[in-house]
Amino acid sequence: MTVEALGGEIRVLAAGDRFVLPRLLSAAVTAELGSRAMVSEYEMSWPDEAFVSVGEVDEASGTEESLIEALRGVEAIVTQLAPVTRRVIEASASLKFIGVSRGGPVNINVEAARERGITVVNAPGRNGIATAEMTLGLILAVTRRITQSQGTLARNQWRGEFYRFDETGPEIDGSTIGLLGYGAVGSVVARALAAMGAEVLVYDPFVEQSALLPGVTKVVDLTDLFQRSLIVSVHARLTPQSHGIVSAARIAQMRHGSYLVNAARGPLVDYDAVAVALDSGQLAGAAFDVYPSEPADFAHPIFTLLDGGANIVTTPHIAGATQNVARRAASTIAADLRRFVDGGTLHHRL
Repeated sequence: MTVEALGGEIRVLAAGDRFVLPRLLSAAVTAELGSRAMVSEYEMSWPDEAFVSVGEVDEASGTEESLIEALRGVEAIVTQLAPVTRRVIEASASLKFIGVSRGGPVNINVEAARERGITVVNAPGRNGIATAEMTLGLILAVTRRITQSQGTLARNQWRGEFYRFDETGPEIDGSTIGLLGYGAVGSVVARALAAMGAEVLVYDPFVEQSALLPGVTKVVDLTDLFQRSLIVSVHARLTPQSHGIVSAARIAQMRHGSYLVNAARGPLVDYDAVAVALDSGQLAGAAFDVYPSEPADFAHPIFTLLDGGANIVTTPHIAGATQNVARRAASTIAADLRRFVDGGTLHHRL
């Protein structure tokens, strides 16, 4: 498809939210296409209002009705969370391109788009660096009890026992750290940890040892990774096969007094088993940015233990929340939109 085939210009809907802003999407499209793009803006309320399932798609913001109205006469949509359902697609006769500025296009009915001959692109790895940096922060926070000790100062307490030998944590340098996954996030975490002097083990069936950095070792047996690692950090994509991969049995294989970190997806981990392991001391600490259901269920034992002073670090799924990520997400799909209208090769076609 070329812009000439579209009559010399393309009408684009920049369907942003309050993270990947409409003006960021609009500016990225204009930077790529200039006057060839006629851009209109549409804003959704996420994250001020939680995303929801809409029709057959998940993690969406806004309604089908309002999106259908905004898409009248539009040939391309660039978005993060718009609910592009079968109903929306079938009601949008002019639509030829869908750009979703995230790695997992769960808010897009990709199959319905393909049936209509609509091109769909995404932005894999957009938040890889941000999530990797957050993971490092979680690892340091839980092993060095940063948030736990800060909480005592907030209560006007000077707790000298944090310097007791049995209350202190390990250094990264010299520790064995296991990573479940070596993709856009895991590879950056591995690079940083190896530079800090850790022995880094990776379990990822899709990566060969030759692709790993110096100081990073692939293990082919998941049991080996859990048994050898003082810290396990989760970076796998959620699939039916990986669901619950960090199970009670796997946690039991870890050495007594180890640590678990998850900034990937909540259902990868058995959180009930984590609570039991923290209560028994099998885990000395755990850090989470993601949860089995979101918004998190604050009645879960994880939060009960947190309130009781356990060494748990929790953040509300913000690992990928940086201004760099929002700009990168917008520019990535805008670049593929330009390739689309110029008839070039798309970098991130689904």
